Amino acid sequence: MTDHRLEVLAALADEIAQRKSASPDQSYTARLLSQGIEKCAKKFGEEAVETALAAVLRDKAQIAAETADLLYHLLVMLEASGVRLADVMAELARRQGMSGLAEKASRPKD
Repeated sequence: MTDHRLEVLAALADEIAQRKSASPDQSYTARLLSQGIEKCAKKFGEEAVETALAAVLRDKAQIAAETADLLYHLLVMLEASGVRLADVMAELARRQGMSGLAEKASRPKD
């Protein structure tokens, strides 16, 4: 199995949770979190667009860099939302082995 270094993602999530109580003047993470979910979601969206644009350009180094920014901002948004990375991983585990079509069909209809 490929080593995806998921422990780095978990450690980053822990660090973001710790930085929540830091001074917004001393920590970018604390500053983002102090500005609320709207700002965190906006930054995540911006990074998603930048990641998609890098993918369209097929620039592997830029894709990796933008994806790192995207994952960081995703974790900040999760922290601002009160959602733990463990909850996301549990949802992914629940879906494992299920086809995407079956998973979508199992969701409640709006």
